[in-house]
Amino acid sequence: MFTGISMFTTAVRQAFKMTPNVVFVLGGPGAGKGTQCQKIVEHFGYVHLSAGDLLREERNKPGSQYGELIETYIKEGKIVPVEITCSLLERAIEESGKKNFLVDGFPRNQNNLDGWNKVMADKVNLQFVLFFDCPLEICTARILKRGATSGRVDDNIESLKKRFNTYSTETKPIIEHYAKQNLVKTIDATRPAEEVYKEVESLFRKGAGDK
Repeated sequence: MFTGISMFTTAVRQAFKMTPNVVFVLGGPGAGKGTQCQKIVEHFGYVHLSAGDLLREERNKPGSQYGELIETYIKEGKIVPVEITCSLLERAIEESGKKNFLVDGFPRNQNNLDGWNKVMADKVNLQFVLFFDCPLEICTARILKRGATSGRVDDNIESLKKRFNTYSTETKPIIEHYAKQNLVKTIDATRPAEEVYKEVESLFRKGAGDK
């Protein structure tokens, strides 16, 4: 009897489980995605999930089966296999127990998109894609300045060239894909962070995050 009640309670909880809301955050290296995500988290209560940070954390875990592979991909400025990234994102979403998420730096190519659609698309509500538009020259200056103190293995001119090439050839088509679905909100990211956030804040306050 008690087992039956327990099973029923579990089923009810699952039936009323909230579908997570997701906003993809895309833009070139140095466009300011992380900075703006921190502000959105502070003012709107979203959980910030950086695909890059999750991969770096997994890489640094003692005994991780993916650590060496992730390290190689990051150093080369290449995109880590989607199965690994989706697995880390899904785990982070489930473990947080929250409803609203910023997924930063993903999906970055067609393989990412296909993997996400296969594994996660039916499990979440994609609200929109927040695209920080910033030219190569400005992004390069920002990255090299950050590289002086960040300690990141990819914050150098050699890795940066590879990352920009990956962004131009593989990530931009994903942004264009979502733009055709009228899901992209474009932000001019060339301005100082405070000015950029004013536009971001206005976007969220108008309810873009509730669609």
